[in-house]
Amino acid sequence: MDVPYPLSTSYNCGNPNYKVYCKNDTLEFLSSVGFYYKILNINPYTSRLIISPPPFIQKDSCRSSDLSLGGFKIDENSPFNISSRNTVMLFNCSENILLSPLNCSLSSPCRRFEEASEGRNCKNKLCCSYLKDASMTSHRIRIRDAGCTAYISLVDFKPEESINAWRYGIDLQWLPPN
Repeated sequence: MDVPYPLSTSYNCGNPNYKVYCKNDTLEFLSSVGFYYKILNINPYTSRLIISPPPFIQKDSCRSSDLSLGGFKIDENSPFNISSRNTVMLFNCSENILLSPLNCSLSSPCRRFEEASEGRNCKNKLCCSYLKDASMTSHRIRIRDAGCTAYISLVDFKPEESINAWRYGIDLQWLPPN
């Protein structure tokens, strides 16, 4: 995968504020809490990249592998932010989440994910979904033991689409360098 400017894989190319990492021939994005996410796609024309959501800790669990770090987080001063093209699904949630404005209904797309083989270990546990927007933090997807323990993100989710057409990923956008 080509790494376009301003993204940088070393200190002698690109802008060091836009650092991505190359490990074992795989491009990765490092969160501010030290977790590496595989980069699935880079679009220099829209200043966006899509990273893979973290896998569950074990195949038979409903816990994201970045749970111990509180989920996905980008430094507030970073040129990157989570775009509004993401629909986030939270799983294995505590009852407290019902006080939030999230979609925890039977029509939430998280219920469809639970029916798929990837989500079967989250089935019959409280799940909710929301569209990332400007009113929510654009630098974090939060999970924790006392809240929700797992998440998945979809890019450009359309409710009428088949689950086979879902695009899993976290869509990030970057601001141009000054």
